[in-house]
Amino acid sequence: MAKSKLEYIWLDGYKPMQSLRSKTKIVDNFSGELEGCPMWSFDGSSTEQAPGNSSDCLLKPVALFPDPARENGWLVMTEVLTADGKPHETNGRAMIDDNDNDFWFGFEQEYFLWDPETDKPLGFPANGYPAPQGPYYCSVGAKNAFGRDIIEEHLDLCLEAGLNVEGINAEVAAGQWEFQIFAKGAQRAGDEIWVARYLLERTAEKYGVAINWHCKPLGNLDWNGSGMHANFSNEILRTAGSKEVYTKILEAFRPVVKEHIDVYGPDNHLRLTGKHETASINDFSYGVSDRGASIRIPVVTVERGWKGYLEDRRPNSAADPYKVAARIIKTVKSAKL
Repeated sequence: MAKSKLEYIWLDGYKPMQSLRSKTKIVDNFSGELEGCPMWSFDGSSTEQAPGNSSDCLLKPVALFPDPARENGWLVMTEVLTADGKPHETNGRAMIDDNDNDFWFGFEQEYFLWDPETDKPLGFPANGYPAPQGPYYCSVGAKNAFGRDIIEEHLDLCLEAGLNVEGINAEVAAGQWEFQIFAKGAQRAGDEIWVARYLLERTAEKYGVAINWHCKPLGNLDWNGSGMHANFSNEILRTAGSKEVYTKILEAFRPVVKEHIDVYGPDNHLRLTGKHETASINDFSYGVSDRGASIRIPVVTVERGWKGYLEDRRPNSAADPYKVAARIIKTVKSAKL
């Protein structure tokens, strides 16, 4: 009788950033289909999601990927439900209003590879700092690129799992990297980012390296922070052919800056300073090819006659892609077109 290892992945209730949790279920004669993944449960009192006297929470499978690191293994992304089957308050995926997958998202996930022994990024000496940022972006060579073995292994695992990774690169600071994922459908995009984060954590674990998702782990020093830029479109943006339509959609973001910042990741005030390719957290701006704006209008969108997508540059590396997508969709739908 064939046995399969199903790794159920979920988000806990920790704040300010939810952590990834997972556990393995062994099943017989698994079909390889999402419908074949049974509902499961866990102890919510151990994950800040339930009291001890009523601790059961449910895991509802929502996406399935082959696990490239395990024979007969599968990665099962799940939503957390309460014991009566309702979405748990920590369930950001349930907030997304995109039943027809009209919205497409491309997330640019930045992060630092972190040395637990020095409590600094890979590439930083135990005492002091490396040369100022500049040579590290898209770098090659042992003097500037740190942790490539981890990055390459992670990329291969993501591709073997069927995630739609569109690229990777070394970022501006030493030890900082990025991967990009695109999906048609906000829920799918969020599923893939979280599974890619899970695979990154698991891969780095093998090397004794941690992943630092904080948006400004080096404090106020003159080093870039980490973002998760959200590229997004819907049918209107993809076919508008009108600058006026784009302007109306962009202006819909202006009165709800706080609502966006509230779900764009913790400690974003440390990153959105108006420096290091960011707009101030207190401002709202947009511009063509402007990486210092809140929302960048890609030049390709203009060149195609105002048909394309937008890039919200405010979400940070620790943001929940489900909540980011849900808020963007709500704002775009509120535009008076």
